[in-house]
Amino acid sequence: MRETVLNVENLVKWFPVKRGLMSWKKKYIKAVDGVSFKVYRGETLGLVGESGCGKSTLARAVLRLVEPTSGKIEFKGADFLKADNRTLLAMRKRMQIVFQDPYGSLHPKMRVGKILEEPLIISGYGNAGKRRERVRKLTGLVGLKEEHIERFPHEFSGGQRQRIVIARSLATNPDLIICDEPVSALDVSVRSQILNLLEDLQEEFGLTYLFISHDLSVVEHICDRIAVMYLGKIVELAEKRELFTNPVHPYTQALLFAVPMIGSKTRQKRIVLEGDIPSPADPPEGCRFHTRCRYAVDICRTKPELRDIGSDHLVACHLFGF
Repeated sequence: MRETVLNVENLVKWFPVKRGLMSWKKKYIKAVDGVSFKVYRGETLGLVGESGCGKSTLARAVLRLVEPTSGKIEFKGADFLKADNRTLLAMRKRMQIVFQDPYGSLHPKMRVGKILEEPLIISGYGNAGKRRERVRKLTGLVGLKEEHIERFPHEFSGGQRQRIVIARSLATNPDLIICDEPVSALDVSVRSQILNLLEDLQEEFGLTYLFISHDLSVVEHICDRIAVMYLGKIVELAEKRELFTNPVHPYTQALLFAVPMIGSKTRQKRIVLEGDIPSPADPPEGCRFHTRCRYAVDICRTKPELRDIGSDHLVACHLFGF
């Protein structure tokens, strides 16, 4: 049986909306609305979906960078939401994040050495000499040189900055790293280098990744399983090959068929989604996708459950198997 590193159950994160003078009903942006999934040791779980579907909010809620509205988060069997400050600090040493914008997540007035040393100081790692040695080791692990330690973030390219961010995430020997669009801000020529680095580090240290992206070619390359998110909910979750060869949910089908197939002898029929994405402040009742789904019928106005249709292939659709 696979060891579960992260277990998320019915996670909800709503943001209150300011009311006008004539409004009496309190409204919320339902960014994440009842999401459940597990991440197993040593795997990479991909999370995909259109911009605004709640992927990044989910990542921050899992780490309690924003406090969840409700739900359950277990990290290595411990309840993350009930942890006190001392326990939370200890648990966060084992959970790290790589943000989308490498420059925005690095302090512009701190040298690389200080940036990498900061999490070591916070976690109480050794004395100054041991911390310096650890910083030198971290720079080498991500392909940087020792001379880079004394430089500032603006002196590096985008790919090098992301290497610094990855090095910082490794500082406290984490079990889980959440990668929030880690290559989307990089040049295409650099993306493969960073992806290969993440794979090498995973193999060397037994890391577990929750990898968030909107680029299906990227998640196909690096992920073991993939969860598809739409308007705050997971609508399909399956092993990578199963999802790409047998997409069941209409939204997943539309995403996959929108990907250009270079060199393919057969021309795919593109599925064009009609209408706009509904507002997360006023999502449709029942299936969130039914207002844009070409297969929608009356039953789609009721809420579908995420259920297993075989081979650990989960889908939230009343009409699966059509």
